[in-house]
Amino acid sequence: QVELVESGGGLVQPGGSLRLSCDVRGVTWPYYAVGWFRQAPGQDREGVSVINMNDRSTFYGGSVKGRFIVSRDNVKSVVYLQMNGLKFEDTGIYYCAAAAGDAVLAAREYAYWGHGTQVTVSS
Repeated sequence: QVELVESGGGLVQPGGSLRLSCDVRGVTWPYYAVGWFRQAPGQDREGVSVINMNDRSTFYGGSVKGRFIVSRDNVKSVVYLQMNGLKFEDTGIYYCAAAAGDAVLAAREYAYWGHGTQVTVSS
């Protein structure tokens, strides 16, 4: 049974940093990707970043490129999202998700989703 559990969300001031973690459990695919998505109230889900667990290739959404860094610890099966230079518009619920094979930032490619962690950027 596949399970993804996010943690690390919270309240942060503009310009601050947070590190989110995604604990990935039960994946048996030989190659898979873990993506981060976010959703603000009243808005569509937005792709933030993805890391392909096989070759460590990464992709970022345009709004976070240069500020966020995705990484993974294959031994612990944990994927991290380091978020720096946070802005008001980064506020939302952040979800991690798993897709078989390589993937990019299309939510439809992801079969398993976590329940999300709230990130609020406010002064």
